[in-house]
Amino acid sequence: MESNFVDYVKIYCRSGKGGRGSMHLRHVKYNPNGGPDGGDGGKGGSIILRGYHNYWTLLHLKYMRHIKAEHGGNGGRDKCHGTDGKDVYVDVPCGTVVYNAETGKYVCDVTYDGQEVVLLKGGRGGLGNYQFRSATNQAPRYAQPGEPMQEMTIIMELKLLADVGLVGFPNAGKSTLVSALSNARPKIANYPFTTMEPSLGIVGYRDGKSFVMADIPGIIEGASEGRGLGLRFLRHIERNSLLLFMVPGDTDDIKREYEILLNELRQFNPDLLDKHRVLAVTKCDLLDAELIDMLRETVPTDIPVVFISAVAQQGLDELKDVLWHELNSESNKLAAITTAETIVHRDKDMTQFAVEMADEGEDDIEFLDDDDVEEVEDYEDFEYEEEDE
Repeated sequence: MESNFVDYVKIYCRSGKGGRGSMHLRHVKYNPNGGPDGGDGGKGGSIILRGYHNYWTLLHLKYMRHIKAEHGGNGGRDKCHGTDGKDVYVDVPCGTVVYNAETGKYVCDVTYDGQEVVLLKGGRGGLGNYQFRSATNQAPRYAQPGEPMQEMTIIMELKLLADVGLVGFPNAGKSTLVSALSNARPKIANYPFTTMEPSLGIVGYRDGKSFVMADIPGIIEGASEGRGLGLRFLRHIERNSLLLFMVPGDTDDIKREYEILLNELRQFNPDLLDKHRVLAVTKCDLLDAELIDMLRETVPTDIPVVFISAVAQQGLDELKDVLWHELNSESNKLAAITTAETIVHRDKDMTQFAVEMADEGEDDIEFLDDDDVEEVEDYEDFEYEEEDE
């Protein structure tokens, strides 16, 4: 069954071209020297991205291959202004990042509800010959063409916005924890890569407070090189304020597995290491108190460590206290403000994206239709028209 979660799409976008100005000389009965009265052309429509909090996926854009704005109308006689092309608003979920599909260069991003970003600006309309009249040139016989349209094939990529991002190997208990702390119901089973798509859960806290937790598919060693499912979904934790590492308590070496996960994040994006981190040792219902005390001596000492069991509801309150404290610490708030102001998006690796698109069965996009071919007109060959009244 095909998933409804779509976190990237490829679309051809084209703004509207500006309408040409009119070259018209008014010549009517009883007024043989009416002078120029050609109107200006209308501006072309723009393509504008708008953040919409009710969208959490790009599913509504998956089958939208082309987005085209209207062209501006041409100017007319009697100083008639051409009609302006209508702008096209494209609603996207918050956290959407746009790249140029041909070069992989970062274009823009939409981070909050109601934010509007002009993706492609419509062409400006040309001036009619009425605008060029002067004392020394009382009958100009030329007008401006409209500015051309802009076009670009873009990649829209969704990066989920959440407070806490879960990082761990397959079957580390991430989905079980999300289901235990929130009303989210991700798929849970006793085999690797049960989670095939990211999911969000709202975790309730004391006094009606809450925070958002994001679960992504498990990461394996070598995920930063394209192995497993982790590489495709690692981008979803780039915007998280806090990273919760999860390592099962029955593993041979907890610290080593934590270092492997940390190294994969370092290879994917070194900036992820600047985020606050918490380590949760899961499946502690399989361990006795003496073994847990022994494990405390082997875990990393530079981050908070909590021993939990989502199935037995063990240590969950302590985990929420630690997460809430880390989320609201002054250093984390300062880091969040600094990141929001100075965030730098890396250009996209088009080789890896081509592989992902091939796996999804995406077809190539047709660029221009017959009606998109601009007509070449010689504005100096216009002749004035006579009117009788």
